[in-house]
Amino acid sequence: MTDASHPYAGRFVWYDLMTTDQVAAQKFYTSIAGWGTDEWDMEGTPYRMWTVDGTSIGGMMQLPADQVANNAPPHWLGYIGTPDVAATVAAATSLGATVLMPPTPIPTVGTFAILTDPYSATFAVFTPEGETPGRSGAPSPGDFSWCELATTDIDGALEFYGALFGWTKDSDMDMGSDGIYRMFARDGVMMGGMYNISPKMPIAMSPSWTFYIFVPDIHEAAARVTAGGGTILVPPQPIPGGIIIMANDPQGGLFAAHAMSDS
Repeated sequence: MTDASHPYAGRFVWYDLMTTDQVAAQKFYTSIAGWGTDEWDMEGTPYRMWTVDGTSIGGMMQLPADQVANNAPPHWLGYIGTPDVAATVAAATSLGATVLMPPTPIPTVGTFAILTDPYSATFAVFTPEGETPGRSGAPSPGDFSWCELATTDIDGALEFYGALFGWTKDSDMDMGSDGIYRMFARDGVMMGGMYNISPKMPIAMSPSWTFYIFVPDIHEAAARVTAGGGTILVPPQPIPGGIIIMANDPQGGLFAAHAMSDS
């Protein structure tokens, strides 16, 4: 459904941290990822942009009061590029998605909407105004290097996202008692992975997206997580693409880090 002629179409192009303490979160993630920050007044709402080598890759804002009242935890929200937010939202709802925020323009930035997929994972769609946000090419330290969907139905989830964004199955990896880990791609380029939630997994998960920050040394990153008040959920674990950790930041936001080798 997404027009492949747009360079941002069908891929994650922006990442927002919704947190309960922007000052503490800025200090924590600066230590882990080496990000810079730029202040931006989003029509009266304080907003900080994360930067890598001067290029904005994401942002951070206060978790809205209504979400706090509904016990929503701090979390990362990923934005998938599309040339037409309204058309994508219409297609998504016809496939079983729920709209949390309808198409909303931000002057000079673009238009976005927030939805949950049919299995309750939250994601956003975004049409940028002007240049494609983020950085291109192979990930460098501080970039997001992988995205991962925890779901209750990998077949249904891939069918849903595939219809919207052109994602296709790349390959399946057997994780034994944890089930199948499915890699997905777009136009032959690996995009991320997805898996069915299992009670046998080392951490309790609900349907959600997790985003991996590329770091030069996973053990140093793990040490910084602990020193900064975060919680390691999955300690350094080798995977086919390197070595990873999963963690909660001090406010409870789930994230992961990824390095290419066991330094």
